[in-house]
This record gives sequence, C-alpha cells and structure tokens, in this order.
Amino acid sequence: MGEVRPIVHVGDPVLHAPCEPVTRFDDTLAALVDDMFASMYAAEGVGLAANQIGVALRVFVYDCPDADDEHHKGVVINPTLELPPVGERRLDAGEEGCLSVPGQYAPLPRPDHAVVHGFDAEGAPVTVEGTGMLARCLQHETDHLDGHLYIDRLPAKRRKQVLAAYAESRAPSV
Repeated sequence: MGEVRPIVHVGDPVLHAPCEPVTRFDDTLAALVDDMFASMYAAEGVGLAANQIGVALRVFVYDCPDADDEHHKGVVINPTLELPPVGERRLDAGEEGCLSVPGQYAPLPRPDHAVVHGFDAEGAPVTVEGTGMLARCLQHETDHLDGHLYIDRLPAKRRKQVLAAYAESRAPSV
C-alpha cells in the first residue's frame, strides 16, 4: 500500500544536505514509510532514503538479500552506522547504483559488514546487521541521509564519467 512518489535525481538540493532527525512517530510517519516502500518497489530498488522522494527526514527503507541470500526488509529511522575498525574491514569491491542516478553503476569498495542502530516506525529501538548487499545498502542509505550520493565516494575522474553518462542518458533524442 502507500502512494508511489517520484524519485528525486542527482542535482536536487534535498539530496545534497543532511536530513533532519525524526521527532514524531505518528500516522504521518507511518504513511511516509508506506509511500517509501511503494516508491522503492515501483522503481525496482532495494533501498530508498526519504530524501530520494523529496522528504528531508532521517528515514530509510530496505528490502534486499545479505551475503547468504537471506532476504531482509525493514525501516530504520534516525540511523547511526557502525562499521568494523579499519584494520578488521574486508572490502567488497562490487558495483553500486542509485535510484537517484538511474542507469549508472560503478565499482565502489565498501566494508562487507555493517550495523545500523535506530528506530522502527513506532519508535522502538532496532539494530540491523548486514553482510553482502545488505551491508552495502545500509551504508548507501545512511550516506543519503547524511547528504551524500554513492558517486561522491568515487574518484573524481570516475564520478565525472558517471555524471556525463547520466546527463547523456537524459538528453532529448534528436
């Protein structure tokens, strides 16, 4: 259920500024979460941050597998990300994409294990531990809420290539 909302694309200011913490766990928040799931599924994504539908609140939803191909689905509100200490990190160099930069993918090394602490839609504490794609998703969505896109983590040359390819894909055909 929920209403499908349009996905905001790279360049929109809402994607490039830190989001505000959620302070009210009410029906409005529950409706936002429903809309976020509907929007994520309509766009065929595995995660979606609230600012990707133009709402500058610290909320993200996810529905993706972990390294063991076990599916996980949920919402995290006001997340804090915890990564292994630098000396203990194993990097997954897989490709990453984003609904806000549609059609573009690039290799982006990220730790293969991540934990987020936050709250569910009712305000109860939650902890989500992820490996594989889920670990990548937890990091990617928390980045969104901090005002960063995955392309901001790419080397400058690769970032320019991704943005040029994105612009070209959006140019009107003549």
